[in-house]
Amino acid sequence: MAAAGALAKHEQILVLDPPTDLKFKGPFTDVVTTNLKLRNPSDRKVCFKVKTTAPRRYCVRPNSGIIDPGSSVIVSVMLQPFDYDPNEKSKHKFMVQTTYAPPNISDMEAVWKEAKPDELMDSKLRCVFEMPNENDKMNDIDASKPAPVLNTSKQDGPMPKPHSVSLNDTETRKLVEECKRLQAEIMKLTDENRHLRDEGLRLRKVAHSDKSGSPTALALRDNNGSNSLPSLLVVIAAIFIGFFLGKFIL
Repeated sequence: MAAAGALAKHEQILVLDPPTDLKFKGPFTDVVTTNLKLRNPSDRKVCFKVKTTAPRRYCVRPNSGIIDPGSSVIVSVMLQPFDYDPNEKSKHKFMVQTTYAPPNISDMEAVWKEAKPDELMDSKLRCVFEMPNENDKMNDIDASKPAPVLNTSKQDGPMPKPHSVSLNDTETRKLVEECKRLQAEIMKLTDENRHLRDEGLRLRKVAHSDKSGSPTALALRDNNGSNSLPSLLVVIAAIFIGFFLGKFIL
């Protein structure tokens, strides 16, 4: 009976979640954090301390403290980045050591130094490293995508048509007739210009055979000066057509 009572003293008073394994899910190229929940179901304050066999590989916050009756504490265990080898099994372990808090606590270090072995309770947890499978990767990618925004608003009546400026039939016919008239004038002026150019070439040939001071040469110079007038009319007509066509298209 005395031995059974001694064993009961070493039974862990806190409830651990998870109870036996601390799972870390890769990839391990960055810090990976897992949480350990410590719950105190008793009616007394409990002091706790978290230890590990690989202190350089982990950061624990908080690594010690006091839990009030009926309260819980979340301990964050942060695994530092490292080169993961799937063939290598993890040998890292954690231990949660606890003891009932004395009535008056002034120094936590003194509490642990003065605690008797039969007053200490402990629980051990092993570390498990896991790499995410393909389904987990797809779920992570889908979760990172923003959710589509659905437009639930309804519009009354037909969809509005884009605003456009159109000409009525009368204006359209006027523009078409004006364009035809200007095109006919351009063709007429082009023919006259061609005729005058041919006439100018003929007169130049005659001028070469006459003297520079003859009446024929003087007439040739007068004709050359007048040749520029039909060309100017062609340019003006083309500008008018471009203006009316632009107005018609727009």
